[in-house]
Amino acid sequence: MKIEQLHSLFLKCNSVNTDTRKIKKGDIYFALKGETFNGNAFAEEALRKGAQYAIVDEKEFQTSSNSILVDNVLETLQSLATYHRNYLKLPIIAITGSNGKTTTKELINATLSIKYQTIATKGNLNNHIGVPLTLLSMDKTTEIGIVEMGANHLKEIDFLCQIARPDYGYITNFGKAHLEGFGSLEGVIKGKTELYDYLIKHDKTIFINSNDEVQVEKTKKTNNVFSFGSKNSKLLIELLGLTPYVDVKFNDIEIHSQLIGEYNFNNITAAIAIAKYFEVSDIKIKKAIESYVPSNNRSQIIEKETHKILLDAYNANPTSMIAALRNFEKLDDKFKVVILGDMFELGKEAPIEHQSIADLASTLLIDKAILIGENFSKTKIISPKVMIFNSFEDFKHSDMISNLKNHTILIKGSRGMALERILPLLN
Repeated sequence: MKIEQLHSLFLKCNSVNTDTRKIKKGDIYFALKGETFNGNAFAEEALRKGAQYAIVDEKEFQTSSNSILVDNVLETLQSLATYHRNYLKLPIIAITGSNGKTTTKELINATLSIKYQTIATKGNLNNHIGVPLTLLSMDKTTEIGIVEMGANHLKEIDFLCQIARPDYGYITNFGKAHLEGFGSLEGVIKGKTELYDYLIKHDKTIFINSNDEVQVEKTKKTNNVFSFGSKNSKLLIELLGLTPYVDVKFNDIEIHSQLIGEYNFNNITAAIAIAKYFEVSDIKIKKAIESYVPSNNRSQIIEKETHKILLDAYNANPTSMIAALRNFEKLDDKFKVVILGDMFELGKEAPIEHQSIADLASTLLIDKAILIGENFSKTKIISPKVMIFNSFEDFKHSDMISNLKNHTILIKGSRGMALERILPLLN
């Protein structure tokens, strides 16, 4: 079946689904495969549950006229997403970077959706499957699409650009994330700037933080740039203070956000700049950002029993970990404790990077640093303020938790550490 024919069928369906447990009547089901599952085997179940069509790539599972056989289900999903994106002809903003992608995406969506009908990536569905699903969730009522792009190796952002074909792009920053795949910080920069390479090649618009020298350097080949941040940019945005919430100012408008940490300043400035580019009023920008409340274990402040908790446990890498620790150290609160979990996907750099974080934690102006995980347990630290646990279970069953009273606590670690499990233990 040609992609234009499939698209005609797709337009008659309610939504795309890849999980038979979540099938709704009128869906179109794509039978994706993984290392431990074969979606083809569930095609008949999807139709029985109300799916209008099931897309399969193994002939034995083409059990009815509503089962459509293709060469490769994943490639068909990606091709259909690109076809649909071109069919809608709407502006697409792509966002990538080492840290802050999701928060920045949500802030941009908050500021733009106050004026436009927007669709943005849900959660962190930012890979070769998530990007197509985001594009296919858009329709004729969508005025602006906001697509987050994640990557852990070279050429991945380039591939996602070929699917989404963005008109605008922004890179949050370049940090030591996914070093196992990228190999080095230089590899990270090369991989992330594949977005800018695509935009420059197609004469599209780039948003850059002009305080980031790497971004400025990487965009010298084009004049199609909207810059923000510094006095030499098209839009000056100032950091007013950290209370610990980030307060900013632009065009004589003060914004008091509900985001903690100086590292969120750049995320806020990007949202302001992109909203200004799309002619959202200053007052509406202020309202949108001040109303945004972080969730999903990202930069949340939680009051629990006797504690104030800064929960930033969605993910971590050396760059974001250092930023969080430096910000935490600046707080005026008494009795400060950091609880840090292992950072994943660092490859051969893991021992060096974990030792570096452990060394930094031992020198901070805080009361105690608790390090959890196999990588942190291999570090060598001799400091009365540092305690190390090989696993979450070791920490959970220690007397360390019962000794915490009336503390301000930073909790940060990679997603796989799931350090939000600490919250029910605190009292």
